[in-house]
Amino acid sequence: MNQATFTPPSRLVIASRESALAMWQAEHIRDRLRALYPQTEVEILGMTTKGDQILDVSLSKIGGKGLFVKELETALENGSADIAVHSLKDVPMRLPEGFVMPCICERHDPCDAFVSNDFESLQALPAGSVVGTSSLRRECQLRARFPHLKVEPLRGNVQTRLRKLDEGQYSAIILAAAGLKRLGLGERIRNVISSEDSLPAVGQGALGIEIRAGRPELEALLAPLHHAESATCALAERAMSRTLNGSCQVPLGGFAELQGGKLRMRGFVATPDGSRMLRAELIGDIAQPEALGELIAQELLKQGAGEILAALND
Repeated sequence: MNQATFTPPSRLVIASRESALAMWQAEHIRDRLRALYPQTEVEILGMTTKGDQILDVSLSKIGGKGLFVKELETALENGSADIAVHSLKDVPMRLPEGFVMPCICERHDPCDAFVSNDFESLQALPAGSVVGTSSLRRECQLRARFPHLKVEPLRGNVQTRLRKLDEGQYSAIILAAAGLKRLGLGERIRNVISSEDSLPAVGQGALGIEIRAGRPELEALLAPLHHAESATCALAERAMSRTLNGSCQVPLGGFAELQGGKLRMRGFVATPDGSRMLRAELIGDIAQPEALGELIAQELLKQGAGEILAALND
């Protein structure tokens, strides 16, 4: 179904987690859809997911980021919502049967952010300083670069994590730069960590919109929000992670970017303590992003990524 034959619906319901950041993302998509289709009533169905409820255990121990998605997919399945808005980095690499993600929105800042009340950067932290992060990907890179720092788990929404920092539980915390900026908290960022120093998570900074398969009218509705360049990069990253069976139980990162008409991609797999870090970088064809992601994964496997992954799954 193309735009020419498409008739917007009278009502559309967006499923979203109820955290402040998730609601900002849903409201952003709602406002864009309202501007495109003023005759459509667009509502948000806020939901609490299992990932939001269990805050005393790291994500890698309770099943990963898919815990932020399942309830939203149930709402799509039972018809109480039409579309679900996700942080793309939270979406499992393999969608359940019957679901598709036809729309990847323009990516914002993909990098990690250093947040501290007392220090300017990771390099300025004295030995023994406690750094908070919820991510194995960030943790292993921190441990590899700064073995003199203590890395401790940090869960909760953005405001909760900032409160824990302000209470003095941590010397610094690492968060996604895009999330802080979207919430109007950009002033809390002391330093944006370059992708050279902290390779981003697969899909970090982008929003993905999920629907039930077999809904061509929704694919047509969402088409104006789809950002081809961001999608190309995300497809490469997700193909790498999928080939490696990546999840937040696995310390890995993947980041693709368009450079000079080509697609440059970097990826890594590491042990959680950062003692072994495998890296790969390739340049590929923009028209075949998933092939490039798979090649990066194969290169990492040649270096021994399979051993690391097998040990993590034991």
